[in-house]
Amino acid sequence: MTRTLRIDSVVTRGGDAGQTSLGDGTRQPKDSLRVEAYGTVDEANACLGVLRASLGTSSGQHGHPQDAVLARIQSLLFDVGADLCVPGPMGATLRLDDRPVALIEAQITALLEHQSPLDSFVLPAGSLAAAQAHVARTVMRRAERRVVSLAAAEDVNGAVIRLLNRLSDYLFVLARHLNDNGRADVLWQRGAASDA
Repeated sequence: MTRTLRIDSVVTRGGDAGQTSLGDGTRQPKDSLRVEAYGTVDEANACLGVLRASLGTSSGQHGHPQDAVLARIQSLLFDVGADLCVPGPMGATLRLDDRPVALIEAQITALLEHQSPLDSFVLPAGSLAAAQAHVARTVMRRAERRVVSLAAAEDVNGAVIRLLNRLSDYLFVLARHLNDNGRADVLWQRGAASDA
């Protein structure tokens, strides 16, 4: 059975004093470690939305095969946000397990089959979609760091950290895929600044 969500009001004024409610009803400052963690996950999700929009413009086609994967990841990141937003026993039913990690690893393996091994660092550049995948990758890494900071202070589901780590790996491999499987990657040139 699918549960429907109804949002009657977007403007609540509840956060005007710099606090917000967690999923269990407790109030926390908007800059707390927990709010910063799930807020950065939300930011990473928004980056994926821009990446999905760029898939059509970069190749002149719609329905890119990775779009469905990215759509699934966007929904998954809402699950991550729910896991982080409801601390303690009340959120037990929201906890992720490692099944999504295995799914992302399978996507990475499938993409890597078409890519040659790297022998240099890759710059975040190339096609529009590849560059956007790199932006999403770096924001996903920041989300991971924020969750690790939270885990040092409070209980956090370890599957969330593993998933965010794998998602940033996936986005790196996806960026190479979007650069003609690495053939159009822009590679780091050591000492390039001194040659100018």
